[in-house]
Amino acid sequence: MANNLNNNLKQLSEIAEWFDSRQDIDIEEGLKKVKEAVKLIKQSKERLAEIENEFEEISKEIELDEEKTV
Repeated sequence: MANNLNNNLKQLSEIAEWFDSRQDIDIEEGLKKVKEAVKLIKQSKERLAEIENEFEEISKEIELDEEKTV
């Protein structure tokens, strides 16, 4: 899956480490890293919303099953 939350978090961590490991930061390279991080954050937020929706659907299914058994 292209929008893998764990992979995005790993890449964000690597970007943070890149900044932490530099004494002098190349502005152009830093800008590329920031743009990449923004893209990863956006993808992660979208994936989290999808996951939340999936949990809500599962919860509704459980509630329906419980109502049927009562």
